[in-house]
Amino acid sequence: MMGKIIIGRYLPGNSLIHQLDPRAKFIATFLFVIIVFLANNWQSYVALLAFVLLAVHLSKISLRFFLRGIRPMIILILFTVILQIFFTTGGDPFWQWGILSLSTLSLTNGAYIFIRFLLIIFISTLLTITTTPLQMSDAIEAILKPLRYVHFPVDEVALMLSIALQFIPLLSDETTKIMNAQRARGVDFGEGGLIKQVKAIVPILIPLFISSFNIAYDLSIAMESRGYQTSEGRSKYRQLSWQSKDTWVLISFGLLAIILLVLRSY
Repeated sequence: MMGKIIIGRYLPGNSLIHQLDPRAKFIATFLFVIIVFLANNWQSYVALLAFVLLAVHLSKISLRFFLRGIRPMIILILFTVILQIFFTTGGDPFWQWGILSLSTLSLTNGAYIFIRFLLIIFISTLLTITTTPLQMSDAIEAILKPLRYVHFPVDEVALMLSIALQFIPLLSDETTKIMNAQRARGVDFGEGGLIKQVKAIVPILIPLFISSFNIAYDLSIAMESRGYQTSEGRSKYRQLSWQSKDTWVLISFGLLAIILLVLRSY
């Protein structure tokens, strides 16, 4: 299941979303993460969901593909939602035991948080799946460029973030390989109580850490052997080009924010 994580992967294509300037996609994703917190009722969440589904449709990537990619994260999302449900106070109570309670308000908040997580994961996945790692690195570097005046290590941070995003699917694939190897030795990850399942994770974490360090070491050796230096004013073969459609994308996010502000009053 870990191998089905799609965030951090890139799928080649020629859709409108693929053709957008990576800076526009980065800024739009950042704006969406802020805008999503403006939603406070079902009408605003329906508007957000429609907006995200339209973006997915424009990417020409199957919605089913996105849903399969979200499936491995469902457990983490549900864990967060359950905590929110049982530790939220207010509303009409259904059940209470000590500090734990269940009420209309907690259930509503839990549902909203679940949708909020899904929307953020959808839009973040859309960014990584339609943007090459090189474009992402260039976009981060361009957006952070003003920070160079205060001696902020823009090039290093851009490279670090780009590599980190690429490592997500790589580590998920590595986890799948290790789990399959452990299963071949008779380990059953779905059986037993909570303590037994936690113990079963330890044989995964240790080889995963070793494998991660080996990959990072090989990458650093490869970069050093090619004389990679981030502070040497590297030239770029492909130049970023901001077009009118990129501006319209950002305007559409501004309109979405206005719509959500209006819907908040309902």
